[in-house]
Amino acid sequence: MTIRPIVITGEPVLHRRAEPVDAFDAALTELITDMYETMDAAHGVGLAAPQIGVGLRVFTWQMDNEDGVPARGAIVNPYLSPAKAPLDDPDPHDDVEGCLSVPGESFPLKRGERAGVTGFDVSGRQLSFEATGWFARCMQHEYDHLNGFLYVDRLNERWSKKARKAIKQHGWGKPGHSWMPGVDPDPFGHDSPDEHDL
Repeated sequence: MTIRPIVITGEPVLHRRAEPVDAFDAALTELITDMYETMDAAHGVGLAAPQIGVGLRVFTWQMDNEDGVPARGAIVNPYLSPAKAPLDDPDPHDDVEGCLSVPGESFPLKRGERAGVTGFDVSGRQLSFEATGWFARCMQHEYDHLNGFLYVDRLNERWSKKARKAIKQHGWGKPGHSWMPGVDPDPFGHDSPDEHDL
């Protein structure tokens, strides 16, 4: 088990489509174990493989939900069919989202309230469930990572401008930036998981 550095926006692996997993083997089990360790150390509720520099279609989560889905899990080669997001402006308090690859920042974003999720577990058994509410948001956020998108790429014009400004102020947006959970100061300033840091 190894905690891995989390790469920050601007790292190429975050901005391209991840490749499908083609072997359900010991290397995949090790990757997912490391992802759990890293997610926990970062106080996140989700982590996609590209966030630790691995361009494969895998993500993990740790989130209580009302959908009958285990609170902790991993999905390989997932496919999501989300409900359409409402067209009204996001609420700057209720719709705020964060990302471990845009550490310490958070911005509001509307997402669909439901998402159908299919894929495979670490052993290659098929998974299929429906996610709702914040759990659906988590699924959509992590799935976006596998397709080369960060949540800041989906913000409306007002919040996108603020996000671009923050990223520029941090000196991000180019390769070579990362942070180490459990070693570097927690960028979100908390010691326990927060439902908004994905």
